[in-house]
Amino acid sequence: MISKKAAIEMSVGTIVTIVLLMTTLILGLVMVRTIFSGSIENINSIDQAVKSEINKLFAEDDARTVVIYPPTREISIKQGAEGGFGFSIRNTNKGNTGSNSFSYSVAFAEASCGLTAAQAEELIILGKTGTYQIASGNSLDNPVLVKFSISDSVPLCDIRYGITIENGGEVYGNTVTVDLKILSK
Repeated sequence: MISKKAAIEMSVGTIVTIVLLMTTLILGLVMVRTIFSGSIENINSIDQAVKSEINKLFAEDDARTVVIYPPTREISIKQGAEGGFGFSIRNTNKGNTGSNSFSYSVAFAEASCGLTAAQAEELIILGKTGTYQIASGNSLDNPVLVKFSISDSVPLCDIRYGITIENGGEVYGNTVTVDLKILSK
């Protein structure tokens, strides 16, 4: 009789241990996913944290003319959702004490699905073009938010956009690309 009771107690103890271990494993996976997904998520607005990250990226390299957040230059947006990326421009023209006029445009570069350039550019709802005055040695006070709206009918694919910046009508630096990955709901 005692051996049967010990066997049942051992089984209950084993089940409780397995449940606790599985709960710990699941919580650990959720925590890791939360930590690492922050670097590839899109942004919905430019807040103080995004501004400080952009300033930190400028501080890392004095020669940078454009900084994009997230720094991976990859964003993921689900069908039926909105999101985007932020960027800032720095005027590295030395010796010019006046302000310089900078303009930018975000345009379709390529897609992994059958989207046309017109269809891909219709996804941009804010920040497609703009013009700013930036004094020599300074960057934009408020970074630019390029915002996308992805409808449910947009196919799942990767789309590359190029950001071209001009200073006084001439291309300023290299065209920078950002990749948009459209995910299912």
